[in-house]
Amino acid sequence: MKITVCKDEQEFDVTAAWRIIGQMLHKPDSVIGLSTGQTTKNMHAIVSDIFRQYPFDTGRVTLFNVDELTNLPRSYAGCCYTMIAEQIARPLNIPDERFLMPRTLCDDFEAECRNFQQALEARGGIDLQMLGLGYNGHIGINQPGTPFGSETWVSPMDPIFEARVRKETGVPPDYPLGGLTLGIRTIMHARHIILIAKGAHKAEMVRQMLLGPVTEEIPASVLQLHPNCEFLLDADAASLL
Repeated sequence: MKITVCKDEQEFDVTAAWRIIGQMLHKPDSVIGLSTGQTTKNMHAIVSDIFRQYPFDTGRVTLFNVDELTNLPRSYAGCCYTMIAEQIARPLNIPDERFLMPRTLCDDFEAECRNFQQALEARGGIDLQMLGLGYNGHIGINQPGTPFGSETWVSPMDPIFEARVRKETGVPPDYPLGGLTLGIRTIMHARHIILIAKGAHKAEMVRQMLLGPVTEEIPASVLQLHPNCEFLLDADAASLL
């Protein structure tokens, strides 16, 4: 287990960006999983800016996101497909056939889960998986209580996030929403994982994730057991360690 603490948010964003670029340069046909949210937006912008100034070969890189919303159109700005496409896939000229994302609208999400996982396996598995840390310890959309043996599946959203999505989209309470996500077992098969967290509001969960027991009630705690996982934190997120 490797813990890297950056002195501030700017250093954190630059360091995280170079982790992604370094993987692409080290292995030009890398399969790289990303995450979306406020933690990753700036680092994706830095990756794209560096590529614009100093272009390198991205024609064989495969990008995907660890999760995706279900039963919402891709036109919704909060869909992971839309965010990853705009923030990094298109700026880096990633070919469409190498930008792997599950469908957001589908008649058979169980089949979509299998197809998504098989597509990653067909490309040799995940070389690098970037993960954010949820306020309740979730990774991907694997909420507390998710079995460590889970593979790609459709999980419920956490209530706070779901309420925000419903407000933004105007969908009624009885309209089913969820998140198609790599399961914890699938995530743990990635050859290299980087868990990123910044801000004082993440400090207590960072402490529990790293210093507490490995438990399904804090899904991110399982990363203590991964043989090649880096926990990349800013000083605020690491303040309770």
